[in-house]
Amino acid sequence: MDSEALIERAIELGPTLRARAQGGAAARRLPAETIADFHEAGFFRVLQPRRFGGLECSPQVLFDLQMAIGAVCPSSAWVLGVVAVHSWQLALFDERAQQDVWGEDTGVLISSSYMPVGRVERVEGGFRLSGRWGYSSGSEYCDWAFLGAFIPVESGPPDMRTFLVPKTDYHIEDTWHVSGLKATGSHDVVVDDVFVPEYRTHKLIDGYRCKNPGNEQNRGPVYRLPFGQVFVRSVSTTIIGICQGMLDAYTQTIRDRISRASGKKAIEDPIAQKVCSETAATIDECRLVLRRNFQEMMAAAEAGDAISIEDRIRYRYDSSRTVERCLAQVDAMFTAAAGSAIRLDSPLNGYFQDAHAARAHHANNPAGPAANFGRSQMGLKNTDFFI
Repeated sequence: MDSEALIERAIELGPTLRARAQGGAAARRLPAETIADFHEAGFFRVLQPRRFGGLECSPQVLFDLQMAIGAVCPSSAWVLGVVAVHSWQLALFDERAQQDVWGEDTGVLISSSYMPVGRVERVEGGFRLSGRWGYSSGSEYCDWAFLGAFIPVESGPPDMRTFLVPKTDYHIEDTWHVSGLKATGSHDVVVDDVFVPEYRTHKLIDGYRCKNPGNEQNRGPVYRLPFGQVFVRSVSTTIIGICQGMLDAYTQTIRDRISRASGKKAIEDPIAQKVCSETAATIDECRLVLRRNFQEMMAAAEAGDAISIEDRIRYRYDSSRTVERCLAQVDAMFTAAAGSAIRLDSPLNGYFQDAHAARAHHANNPAGPAANFGRSQMGLKNTDFFI
């Protein structure tokens, strides 16, 4: 299936996903039918290796799907992004870990919570792992989880890793009571002293250096991209779709409105017109920067060239800045819509809450990436290994 067919399928699903959105928010999870639709369409396989039934596309295809779906159902786009990107990371793991997950069923899904809060003890052949991880989106539909923790080290730099854990070794606690992205089902994952073999861990430093155990088997250029670059875009891109969806809802809302204060049509208000033009331009610019960055990265990967640290620092800042810029336009539209936007049944209110929930993700905070980008402009050393 080519990328255009995937995007067409996402657009076709739009009305159905929009119709399910309210029920998903009330249930605090995506409808099972939506997960089934994504499976059938091949969306979860976009970054999965071909040798395990995947499509092995450029990450840009996943991001295009997120933008299209995010305009009609932000929660669906969010879950798709963070779950589908895990198929890409699993391809970076040791071959034995890939076989553990996909050996019998290549449709198995993985959730995650990368916050390094796990308690780890080194034992023969691997580690004992315990802890509670929050914000594991789509976890109820997944059979494995990626969980973050630091390995105890006697000296040298910290050793942060992703631990791959089967559902039989953890339980999910229903904790997802939130104001935005309500249908993502981002519950807590709890692990109580389980064994994780060494080969089911992935080192952050390997992802940074683009030298991963899985590269022995998965040699496609998409698997030579830096881990941080692909992951951060999986949590920042949905807001571009949210911004587009809110713009569509805003223009529809004001089209027939008459101002009670002036008696004039709302669409003739210069403030409303300016908000629309600035939002459309922001969406266009964010899309263009996203595509340019991944075109440059994929071109380097295909040529076997390293991506410079300077470029990676800029790409990382671009990702977080996208969220800040789109959120500013969401806020501007919310303010311009006045009292009608605060009603719970207003689509503007839904997009507003979802956008702010997306901004709350740690990776979408621009402060650190902005400081690091500024450091690099002044000739100082990089301080971020998640680039």
